[in-house]
Amino acid sequence: NPFNPSTTISFDLRTNANVTLKIYSVLGEEVLTLMNGSLMPAGHKILSFNASNLPSGMYIYRLEAKGIDGSNFTGIKKMMLLK
Repeated sequence: NPFNPSTTISFDLRTNANVTLKIYSVLGEEVLTLMNGSLMPAGHKILSFNASNLPSGMYIYRLEAKGIDGSNFTGIKKMMLLK
């Protein structure tokens, strides 16, 4: 999934949830926070990630969704930025 300089991150929420989405370097350093516990309604979501100010390399995003019904989800995926 190489991208340059921007990509989209899509996910589905089964219920209203507080969503946190952070981008990390492969060394585990937090690079950017796209969402920080924002309440989002259920449904399909698409977020844009612009990496024009970052160097080429592998990045990891971590998505946490804490549903208002008590459900929790954490997902981690890799992304490759090629400039």
